[in-house]
Amino acid sequence: MKNFIRFISAAFILSIFSFSIHSQIRTDFDRNMNQPFEPFKILENIYYVGASDVASYLITTNKGHILIDAGFEETVPMIEANVKKLGFDLKDVKIILNNHAHYDHAGGLKILKEKTDAKLYSVKEQAEVLENGAKNDFRFGDELSFSPVKVDKIIRDKQKIKLGKVKLKTHLTPGHTRGCTTFTTKIKHKKQKLNVIFLCSLSALDYNLVDNPKYPNLSQDFTNTFNKLKQMKVDVFLGSHAQFFKMSRKVALMKKDRSTNPFIDSKGFIDFVNRNEKAFYRKLNKQKAERKNK
Repeated sequence: MKNFIRFISAAFILSIFSFSIHSQIRTDFDRNMNQPFEPFKILENIYYVGASDVASYLITTNKGHILIDAGFEETVPMIEANVKKLGFDLKDVKIILNNHAHYDHAGGLKILKEKTDAKLYSVKEQAEVLENGAKNDFRFGDELSFSPVKVDKIIRDKQKIKLGKVKLKTHLTPGHTRGCTTFTTKIKHKKQKLNVIFLCSLSALDYNLVDNPKYPNLSQDFTNTFNKLKQMKVDVFLGSHAQFFKMSRKVALMKKDRSTNPFIDSKGFIDFVNRNEKAFYRKLNKQKAERKNK
């Protein structure tokens, strides 16, 4: 009897340990980013189908659909349910794109590919990371790894991705990761031509920005990215995290007044870029001063 109890206890502990390894939701912070959120139409053929903060977008066309970002593994059922709620079929997704290869945006890619049979497109700088599941990351090592996923097509900086009548342009915006990729497209809305951006990420987290042996060009990449983004004309500001563009507040405003669309927000984009650039240089200058005083 004692041996049986020991066996059951060991099996239980092993199952908990196994779950902790394979589950993508690893902290309360992750959980808070991954709460259910009612899907909605942003503008024209662009829809929000992600969680409360980890974003995912459906862009519909007459030849099938494009999906940007997969969230965590646990986000995939939400994305699937949200797509269905909007009246679309997940199996009609033909192309999957990824802003950057962190587990909160790429963790669900493998499952989404299996569910849709869609092709995953990625820049070269990111493809290897996706295919090895983010092992040996320059900051996190293997700590934030996810299920490896095969990349079907390599895309380049400034390349246009076409499906039906939709054209998305690829912009390599490295720093947050080496392969951080921003996408833009143009839409017609009420006789206006609007420039839409799906921004990657601009945060330097707790990175070593000075002479980083694992990413020697890190600070220069950030500088180049900020300079590139400041040259862009953006009307509709979207990004890899809903908090970047204050999604919840804008949804509430849109429900209150349908005559305007708060997602048309060029000032919000400029303010976000400037705010992150200032934070980056504060961090960089502080690290340089600390290095000098050692």
